[in-house]
Amino acid sequence: MSCSDPIADAITMIRNAYRADHKTVVINHSNIGEALVKILSDENFVNSYELLERDPEKKIYRKKIFINLRYTNQGEAVLKGIVRVSKPGLRVYVNSKKIPSVYNNTGCAIISTNKGVINDRDAREMKIGGEYICKVW
Repeated sequence: MSCSDPIADAITMIRNAYRADHKTVVINHSNIGEALVKILSDENFVNSYELLERDPEKKIYRKKIFINLRYTNQGEAVLKGIVRVSKPGLRVYVNSKKIPSVYNNTGCAIISTNKGVINDRDAREMKIGGEYICKVW
């Protein structure tokens, strides 16, 4: 099955896994999906991630990303919400002066720039804008 929006697909799979209290989730690999998961790992929203290479013997026919989700000691999800902002039908671009803060800087905005996919604090520091992919809190 083809996927017209791999970013929204990855975000939905992560959100649904947290809502169902799963410990792990496997998403399809894309370069922007890998960058998104790397930022989530750097911001401590997920414990770790691993790239699973294509291996027909183990019935892995496409490259995948295996994600270990993060919970508090009380069993609550660390990631409370993740929302796609820029969509294929309506792209949202922000410049460096108008990058929004998410929940008073307790969350983060993920922005695709010409320097790669970065979080909002790094984009403000480097004074570059780009496509506002999603917000996480």
